[in-house]
Amino acid sequence: MNILVAPDSFKGSATAKEVGEAMKAGIFKACSNASVDVLPMADGGEGTMINLVEALNGSIVELEAKDPLGRPSIGQYGLIKDNNVAIIELSSVSGLNKIQPEELNPYITSTFGTGELIIDALKKGIKQFIICLGGSATNDGGVGILKALGYKFLNKNGDEIADGGLALKDLYVIDDSCVLPTVHESNFHIACDVQNPLIGINGASYVFGPQKGASLEMIKELDNALEIFNNYIEVNNKQYISNIPGAGAAGGTAGGLLAFLNTDLQPGIEMVMNVVNFEEKIKKNNYDLLLTGEGKIDGQTAFGKLISGISETANKFNLPTVAIAGAIEGDLHPLHKKGLVSAFSITKSPMSLEDTMANTTQLIEKQTEQIFRLYTIAK
Repeated sequence: MNILVAPDSFKGSATAKEVGEAMKAGIFKACSNASVDVLPMADGGEGTMINLVEALNGSIVELEAKDPLGRPSIGQYGLIKDNNVAIIELSSVSGLNKIQPEELNPYITSTFGTGELIIDALKKGIKQFIICLGGSATNDGGVGILKALGYKFLNKNGDEIADGGLALKDLYVIDDSCVLPTVHESNFHIACDVQNPLIGINGASYVFGPQKGASLEMIKELDNALEIFNNYIEVNNKQYISNIPGAGAAGGTAGGLLAFLNTDLQPGIEMVMNVVNFEEKIKKNNYDLLLTGEGKIDGQTAFGKLISGISETANKFNLPTVAIAGAIEGDLHPLHKKGLVSAFSITKSPMSLEDTMANTTQLIEKQTEQIFRLYTIAK
């Protein structure tokens, strides 16, 4: 029996690698002569960096960088030297998790610290970047990142504008004369799973501003500031990013990077599958079953999430997929249509969330064993 184990993390409980190893142990308890490949996966959101590092035998670089309010903070990024790739999550230093709820203020929060992570990787000779946008505390159109890379954003007096989303209302000139040459020689692949434009009622400020602390009045001002930024780009760069689906992701960071860097937007799960050569791995190996999992499976899982993406890909090669989750809710028929055969919860009796999270890997191992005891009989 030849099994591919390709789970996401169970957030807050176990990394994708830990989940995969627990699944592998459960399989061996049921079928000791099974062949099992473990491939940690992710969907492009928070946790993607560590999962790809584990899947591709990379390393984690840790350094000091600015948090959204400009204070010293410790950030991390993944380094895959064999592929010349750095994996950077905006949430590492520019995320909501880096500041207290009462500190949320998209007028002034900045992505500058994420730019510092990019600079560090550039100095190591990296030319390929995967940027994961989820969880940002910012609404600055990615201008903080661009400032760190050497772009200067000036007002009418020739002074640099302040950090944060509101300061873009004072933008008059963007000077790129000090941008590092390696910036233009590099490629930035953005994992983006939203379709929101940069500006307007469906844009960055209106849709994502409230979760970053913006009131209605702030939202209007932030949207106006991003419109000034967008208009400058249209007039001077001859680029039209305002209505590109996804340009509004992470407070407009996707849009800002699209305008100034060698950038493309991809659905997160597609990007991850490409990086780990998921389809090629299935083609080259005669797998009997794909086992996957994540913390929760529900009605939204069919739309851009890990289990949906890999089930659909496996189904093209007639490879059945079984999933394990901490909780299962809602209608799973859309997932079944994509190729998921069945899904199983790791909880078998009433358990608190705390108990489940504290015992996740043991529960995964036990449930996997039971699944494969039944599977071996059916085979």
